[in-house]
Amino acid sequence: MKLENNLGTDPIRPLVLRIAIPSMLAQFVSVLYSIVDRIYISNIPVIGETALAGVGVCGPVVTLIGAFASLIGVGGAPLMSIRMGAGKTEEARKILSNSFLMLCVCSVALMAVVFPLRQPMLMAFGASGATYGYANTYFTVYLCGTVFNLLALGLNQFIICQGYARKGMISVMLGAALNIILDPVFIFGFDMGVAGAAVATVLSQLASCLYVLRFLFSKSVPVAVTFGGYDGRLMLRILAVGMTPFLIIGVDNIMIISMNAILQSYGGAELGDRLVTCATIAQSFMLVVTMPLGGISAGTGTILAYNYGARRRDRILKAQAFIAGLCAVYVTLLFLAARLGGALFVRLFTTEPALAAEALDAIHICTLALIPLGLQYAIVDGFTGMGKVQLALPLSAFRKAVYFIALFALPAAFGARATFYAEPISDILGPVVSIAVYALAIRRILNFPPSPPAGEGKAPLPS
Repeated sequence: MKLENNLGTDPIRPLVLRIAIPSMLAQFVSVLYSIVDRIYISNIPVIGETALAGVGVCGPVVTLIGAFASLIGVGGAPLMSIRMGAGKTEEARKILSNSFLMLCVCSVALMAVVFPLRQPMLMAFGASGATYGYANTYFTVYLCGTVFNLLALGLNQFIICQGYARKGMISVMLGAALNIILDPVFIFGFDMGVAGAAVATVLSQLASCLYVLRFLFSKSVPVAVTFGGYDGRLMLRILAVGMTPFLIIGVDNIMIISMNAILQSYGGAELGDRLVTCATIAQSFMLVVTMPLGGISAGTGTILAYNYGARRRDRILKAQAFIAGLCAVYVTLLFLAARLGGALFVRLFTTEPALAAEALDAIHICTLALIPLGLQYAIVDGFTGMGKVQLALPLSAFRKAVYFIALFALPAAFGARATFYAEPISDILGPVVSIAVYALAIRRILNFPPSPPAGEGKAPLPS
């Protein structure tokens, strides 16, 4: 099979674009999984608004489960790219086989652990007596597809890291397109309501999973899935590298869960469910921002990883500068979209004037500091791509800590609606610290000969 991209020799700018754009589009389309569900659910007659609040409670929990795919996929893919860049194909193959086993075991374990705990989880995460039934119905069906979800998302990283960004995009778009088609069929055609939305999502994830497995088990891919060579220390190394993206996704969703719980608490019986509905709409817009942004910054991490393994300082610096520029352009466009088209986005979920106005205000507040957020993603995912967890993880943790402090302090001082300001506060302070750390650390990180070693094994491989 002909390589789509040569990570070590192709010109940097076209190479970054050929990987960033499909990765961004794949993540953008994957947002449709949740947003399309929410749009259709919000338009169910009579129960739409309440059902949307219930599914909104499920959203972060569902994504939190999916974060385990990043723990293993984004943990193993950079290590695999580094080994491929150093010409160590057998080591790369071993990383993939260990990652595949970990994804299989993790998905089964998650179902076994989460299923009996779903009721207390959903109630603790912001469900009310009125919304719990819808949340439980959606979440119970969704859990049945955990294996498909984790394999599709996690293994997709190993397609992209071998240079097949378009194949990775197709796997995601296949599932998203199928979800768009099946949602109205199951929700309205079969009159299954919220359960129908979950069934459509699970079937869509199954389609993506089968596509990814077929590709990675083929003999034509440079590094295919094999069995054997399992190594506990290697698994721990994969988990260590994947811990940063895992915590980023996981804590992001804990932040959303906490916001929903705080909105219920400070909003009270009359305002709580309404504010959770507004938060669900605002969070849906933020998914349009952060998931494609992560597609740019994390998807192109394979370029940094490969060239880090090949010891190509010049290519790494060029790629990082261009990736940061792409991230800045994307978030600037989304900042403008929030101001100019936010009302149109809100109308997809509700036409009630008061609710729509409140949801639009929430979007405007949450997107106040999008532009510095783009640089945060580029820096943290860049460090992750090069395996520098000791830098990426604290930078991510600092931004989350700022968010949590603001999340609990603001509503206590100014009321429930002030909760939304926690997002822009963290999106300013986090990037400021990340930029400072990058400026101080990048020279030391790239302090190796600019050309590859003369022969394999003559110099230690960067870690």
